[in-house]
Amino acid sequence: MAKQIPVVLRPQLYFMPSLQDVATQLRRDIVRMVHGSASGHPGGSLGCADYFAALYFKVMKHNPSFNMDATGEDVFVLSNGHISPVYYATLARAGYFDVKELGTFRKLNTRLQGHPTTHEHLPGVRIASGSLGQGMSVAIGAALTKKLNKENTTVFSLHGDGELQEGQIWEAAMFAAHHKLDNLISTVDWNGQQIDGPTDKVMSLGDLGAKFAAFGWEVMVLENGNVADEVAAALEKAKTFAGKGKPIVILMKTEMGKGIDFMEGSHEWHGIAPNDEQLAKALAQLPETLGDY
Repeated sequence: MAKQIPVVLRPQLYFMPSLQDVATQLRRDIVRMVHGSASGHPGGSLGCADYFAALYFKVMKHNPSFNMDATGEDVFVLSNGHISPVYYATLARAGYFDVKELGTFRKLNTRLQGHPTTHEHLPGVRIASGSLGQGMSVAIGAALTKKLNKENTTVFSLHGDGELQEGQIWEAAMFAAHHKLDNLISTVDWNGQQIDGPTDKVMSLGDLGAKFAAFGWEVMVLENGNVADEVAAALEKAKTFAGKGKPIVILMKTEMGKGIDFMEGSHEWHGIAPNDEQLAKALAQLPETLGDY
């Protein structure tokens, strides 16, 4: 198990909260960020808050001082880059940059662009992402590099389920299995929603578990991806398959908009910012656990 990372409450003030406390604060940060810029993607960000809390604050070996080449560290690749609010909130809370910077999200001259970019040199971000379907290929490149360098580290990636409609994903899946990249753990945010509606109506994904298994992957299903401790346990279990010849995928069932009752389960909140009244209702459901920025 990786060493638990302290959460940044305010500059130079640290403590060890529960993972669920972290996830709750991330959700609070998300809705405030998206409201502040009047744009962004709250739905998927809220649904993945538990994953980010588990990955960055318990499972992944990483260093907030940030070394771009990640030698000796685990690597995370965010493929569905539109959920940048939860990514930025996580990085700030983990100490990569001052949490006050979250207030600049999507504003003029910010480092916190709508999709993560590298030219802004934001600590924690190693690839520009958001062109869906590409993140698995990038993660595979990192995993192959780690193997060639004989590193005992892991590459993690996160993908939206609608993103799996992209053909590049399945080319990458074949490559990973062929090269036995058993240091790769890819997770699918399996919420059944995408920007135009339910995935089953837009283009059904079929039996995802059977598909990944047929492509030569070790497949895990996480029934509740909105409980941070359960996500952490699933990620730790996935790590036990490392070194056994297969890339690993976790099909993580989540609910879009999780934590805010009027957003939950609806694709309509994929990319809409809450207004003042909606923000107040959302924050009333999300207790301030780590201190607002």
